[in-house]
Amino acid sequence: MDKFMEDPAIAAQLLEAHPDYRVIRRILPRASFYEGGGQTLSRGVVIDTETTGINPDKDAIIELGMVLFEYDHQTGRAYRVLESFDQLEDPGFPVPPESTAVHGITDEMVAGQRIDDASVAAFLEGVTLVVAHNSKFDRVFLEKRLPIFESLPWGCSLAQVDWSGEGIGSAKLDYIAYRYGFFYEAHRAEGDCFALLEILQQPLPKSGELVLSAILSSLALKSYQIYATGSPFEAKDILKARGYRWDGDKKCWHLTLTGDDAIKAEVAWLKSSIYGGRKARVEIEVHNCMTRFSNRAGNRAIREI
Repeated sequence: MDKFMEDPAIAAQLLEAHPDYRVIRRILPRASFYEGGGQTLSRGVVIDTETTGINPDKDAIIELGMVLFEYDHQTGRAYRVLESFDQLEDPGFPVPPESTAVHGITDEMVAGQRIDDASVAAFLEGVTLVVAHNSKFDRVFLEKRLPIFESLPWGCSLAQVDWSGEGIGSAKLDYIAYRYGFFYEAHRAEGDCFALLEILQQPLPKSGELVLSAILSSLALKSYQIYATGSPFEAKDILKARGYRWDGDKKCWHLTLTGDDAIKAEVAWLKSSIYGGRKARVEIEVHNCMTRFSNRAGNRAIREI
């Protein structure tokens, strides 16, 4: 028993060898993942924000965490971890108790604090990829507070990885970490960043592809938001079942797709299944990695089908 207490790794090895037990390990910040072999490497940054709430129109960022790393664009392998960043910011109003209950950040912690814009800009110099877990949330908040994030390509480990298809039943970051045998102190920005970077370097359970490689494969693809303008009222249940969502401003159903083949197939489906083969007009909005996940409009066009 004494040797187990002195070296927990021995106990962990014994438990892992037994089919009735599973061992999970704390994620610790790394200095590197792979040794470089002289190839040209790019700079990426993993980011996470903590906020006062989920509405970017009235809520604010109170913590920004970032981890800067080198990666191979061809393989998705991360090499050196170059630097980390974590700063708090006073939102100018009390932090709601329900938000503090999630991330533990109090009014006292943020009082008088301000994220330094110049430090953020210097940290992001030379970066060719930003990754967050739910970029739709973080990008909108960050572009409102720090417009420099508008000029960078974004990927998303939530939206651009088929976790369900890979056999992972939940896309929550702490659950994904658990499935890979890790745990961490969740819901503080810098810690979440190191956890996400660790996950980006794991092979997907079925395809074997690195998580970061899967995101990079999606980076160059265009995203299409198609609006089924003028669709018959009686088609609403069919559209909803296919994943369309109602846009209250445009008064029509819409769906987001990735890739040229997907939008071609969807146009054909709409024509036959919704418009009954009749001529119709749909609106299509095109995004790439520079506008994807932001609230900024992409290129829009009306198309006759």
